Amino acid sequence: MINLKISTAQFENKSGDKAYNLSVIEKLAKEAASKGSHVIAFHECSITGYTFARKLNKEQLLDVAELIPDGKSIQKLKEIAENYNITILAGLFEKDEHDNLFKAYVCVDKTGLVAKYRKLHPFINPNLTPGNEYCVFEIHGWKCGILICYDNNIIENVRATKLLGADVIFMPHVTMCTPSTRPGAGFVDPKLWENRVADPTSLRLEFDGMKGRDWLMKWLPSRAYDNAVYVVFSNPIGMDDDQLKNGCSMIIDPFGDIIAECRSFDDRFETAVITPEKLTQAGGYRYIQARRPELYKDIIGQDHQSEQKVVWIDTKND
Repeated sequence: MINLKISTAQFENKSGDKAYNLSVIEKLAKEAASKGSHVIAFHECSITGYTFARKLNKEQLLDVAELIPDGKSIQKLKEIAENYNITILAGLFEKDEHDNLFKAYVCVDKTGLVAKYRKLHPFINPNLTPGNEYCVFEIHGWKCGILICYDNNIIENVRATKLLGADVIFMPHVTMCTPSTRPGAGFVDPKLWENRVADPTSLRLEFDGMKGRDWLMKWLPSRAYDNAVYVVFSNPIGMDDDQLKNGCSMIIDPFGDIIAECRSFDDRFETAVITPEKLTQAGGYRYIQARRPELYKDIIGQDHQSEQKVVWIDTKND
């Protein structure tokens, strides 16, 4: 495998404004390509916007959603990828020919659609159908997987994607800064965003505390460390509908170390070069080799009553 240069982006999307969001995706993809990136990844529903969808009925959501790969947004991503010779990962609402609705994330390069993944645990809108399969594909010889937001909180999904061969897992999110039962969680006041130039300190304290980054650090690096994978986390910055999001898109290596992170309030990206030798040097590689599936295959695979939710719940941040 070659060393792969990956960028992870954050930007303030506009609800339902696909033309605007795609224009930002193009701007950042062009800049990343000019700096040598092979790949750039954007957040969950970066093309369509996300949180506003909790207010939509099925017909309204169908209007926002697109067929994949025939929809205009996928064709635009292909055009961007071809123009700048870069692989792009981005998210949107998908509909099929039977008007089923999904939360989708795609990988597109200059040849067209490389991969499509449907979120296994959607909950922003009751009309969304959960996906039912994992997704592993190649980018420049690297085996990659996708898990969207809450999918990553169910640890079996990450291990399953690794066992299917993924050495890089793209983890697009729209997360943090929402209420939860955990101590310290909650919304961040949008007035702090409006006043970010005059008072960046107050906003940064909220973004980096238990409402935001401190919570993320409780679990995200461990997904990379335990599974000896590179994690590419992408998250929006600024207002997503009426909720403020804190960005901090980052890339984590198989040692659980953050090797790139967005630390501004701007639409931007950060970049890291990933190298294959870390995949076998990291402790997680040894842990996977040491597994004894005969001890727990029937425990992990046993039937249970799923608490899958497909409705918007403010406490579903974690």
